[in-house]
Amino acid sequence: MIDSTNLCLSCGLCCDGTLIGFVQLSHEELPVLRELTDIEEASRDGVLIQPCNKYCDGCTIYSDRPKQCASYDCELLKAFHRKELDYTSAIETIEVAKQRKSAIEEKLALLQIKLQSQSFYFKMAELRKLYLKNEHELSKTPDFKDLIADIKQLDSLLSKEFGVTIF
Repeated sequence: MIDSTNLCLSCGLCCDGTLIGFVQLSHEELPVLRELTDIEEASRDGVLIQPCNKYCDGCTIYSDRPKQCASYDCELLKAFHRKELDYTSAIETIEVAKQRKSAIEEKLALLQIKLQSQSFYFKMAELRKLYLKNEHELSKTPDFKDLIADIKQLDSLLSKEFGVTIF
């Protein structure tokens, strides 16, 4: 049977840091999750910074995942639940998003742009600041402009299909 769990596990764009940058954890979750993964602790609660180190071609802690992860439904999943999108079409959309993300990461590596974050989501926030300030030494080059065009194209796809903007 094809269900939303299979769709989520085959996607992972929320877990790998593409759609969201962090997961807020409640105080009650910390003891169990501290045993399972790396957590940034602040005051009484914790934060799981994406990408989650328990995601490797699927969530390896799916049954014990944080409450916020369990309750998160992207727009693609909601459309699937409403039967507006079949499983095959959803998987195709996910694959296009992953391919576009991969192409962007390759261009970032080629351009050797130094970014602080490990999370794709936060890397895009850093790049957006560079882009808006127009101060980076590469900002006027065709390669940088091509990178920004690719990011905007991915952002449009993520906004339309997943309900998330990253740029």
